[in-house]
Amino acid sequence: MRMTDTYKIRCWWQMILLPLLTFSLPHLLTLLLLSSCTRDSYEKGEGEYSYLRGDFAEAFVNSNRQITRIVTDDGDELDLTAPVTASWADEPDTTYRCRLYYNKVENKAEVLSIGEVPCLTVHPLPEFEVPLVTDPVTFESTWMSKNGRYLNVSILIKTGVTNDTSAIQSLGFVTDTIITHPDNKKIRHIIMHHDQANVPEHYSTQIYMSIPTEQIDADSVRISINSYDGEVVAKHCVH
Repeated sequence: MRMTDTYKIRCWWQMILLPLLTFSLPHLLTLLLLSSCTRDSYEKGEGEYSYLRGDFAEAFVNSNRQITRIVTDDGDELDLTAPVTASWADEPDTTYRCRLYYNKVENKAEVLSIGEVPCLTVHPLPEFEVPLVTDPVTFESTWMSKNGRYLNVSILIKTGVTNDTSAIQSLGFVTDTIITHPDNKKIRHIIMHHDQANVPEHYSTQIYMSIPTEQIDADSVRISINSYDGEVVAKHCVH
């Protein structure tokens, strides 16, 4: 599984403009025309796609950097009807965490839209690469995947427009405590790191993240998230 230490989020104009600055206008037009062949976003299903399925899944990338197979959190193993590419799935022979819409066709997945779900490493607090910051977010939910392989987090972060190119938010997870009870049951405490990094707070954007449960060497986990309404502590059994 492709892992990330911290997930960095640029302002919206940086996400749009920075990848395009190296293209001349003819190349940019070609890029836009070809964009229908890739699936980088997670779009709402409407019209002819009203009955499509939406799942969190593992996406398998082949040696040609094409996603060819998925395994959903419900345990469905599906080949794709046609390989797809995504800018975030750039490592060959690698598994990525994703969220996708698709039609199930003859036990295969016809992908309509697919987006990355960052899979974050949980670091011991002394080993975290940056100072721990707990700037507030809007909390939505946490849940364990049906197959028990992932603890998932859904939040909203505030973002906006700024000329400061160094204003890049970051998200991550650290662990500072493990508690062992008399019955030898262990609880792992995890804190969500969020550095607003001077990014303006004009509007909200949704973020999904996953933590592989193999990193949680305990029977249960408590995850602490600082929200605009105060601290949220979510509890989940792991085993």
